[in-house]
Amino acid sequence: MLRRSLLAASALLATPARAQDNWPTRPVRMVIPYAAGGATDVIGRLVADRLSARLPQRVVVENRTGAGGSIGASNVAKSPADGHHLLFHNIGHAVTRPLYPQLDYDPEADLKAVTIVAESPMVLLVPPNSPHRSVADLVAFARANPERLTYGSTGGGGALQLVALLFLRAAGIRMTEVPYRGGAPAALDLANGSLDMLYDAGLTGFALAQGGRARALAISGPQRSPVMPDVPTIAELGFPDATFMVWQVILAPAATPAPLMSRIQQEVAAVLAEPATRSRLAELGAERLVGNTPAEAQAFVAQEMAKWAVILREAGVRAG
Repeated sequence: MLRRSLLAASALLATPARAQDNWPTRPVRMVIPYAAGGATDVIGRLVADRLSARLPQRVVVENRTGAGGSIGASNVAKSPADGHHLLFHNIGHAVTRPLYPQLDYDPEADLKAVTIVAESPMVLLVPPNSPHRSVADLVAFARANPERLTYGSTGGGGALQLVALLFLRAAGIRMTEVPYRGGAPAALDLANGSLDMLYDAGLTGFALAQGGRARALAISGPQRSPVMPDVPTIAELGFPDATFMVWQVILAPAATPAPLMSRIQQEVAAVLAEPATRSRLAELGAERLVGNTPAEAQAFVAQEMAKWAVILREAGVRAG
């Protein structure tokens, strides 16, 4: 009897390890909740391709768009928690709940972070002929003329909106938000002078400045970029609370076993350590590759959710 009990206990203890060691047993579905071609989609597909090269099964990308990423996120949250259904999201995951209060899933309770993949800065741009030649000039004018200046935004909790809101809050100024369907048309209006300010992704923002179609006043990241080292960080200019990085995260259904979460994280970390992957992600503007543990990633996401709930509430931002 004792021997049978010990064997049964050993079998139970061994089950999670077997699930972890055998993963994946079939193709892994990675949902990206945005349209193909955007920064998150391109980075997600790169990670999926490199994982496919390492694993015995392919990682297949599926784009499920809409409602600020919540449609794709809901699909994964309701999928089996067996490691074969993953979500490749970005900072938008942290603002889903305050922007879409009628969700059919709980972003915090129903999805858990496997690992943070990468972080990228944004660049504060003004038109090439702007009278504001520094952030100090821009802030001084905005304080004296509330809501007279305009800034470009894609709304819906997108990075262009979030980083601008963080800057306005840190500087204690008000500007008028101008909505766009994407960053490209906003950049066009900035270049022709019909928009006063735009935060753009580092990769495209620096290209605009280097091409003479915009003037870069600051970078949102914690350190200067090697692409344009003369552009100061926003913290250097006296606004440390406006420091901002766009991040990408891999999430799984909350009930996914911890050993399996760790196994997936380890495979992603191995991919991020590959020289070719690091080089390609750097070309895409990712200045920091992470690959941290599930516990570290989840703590980071929870902190971001709490921070952005306050900022969006204070700014009165709603989806749409």
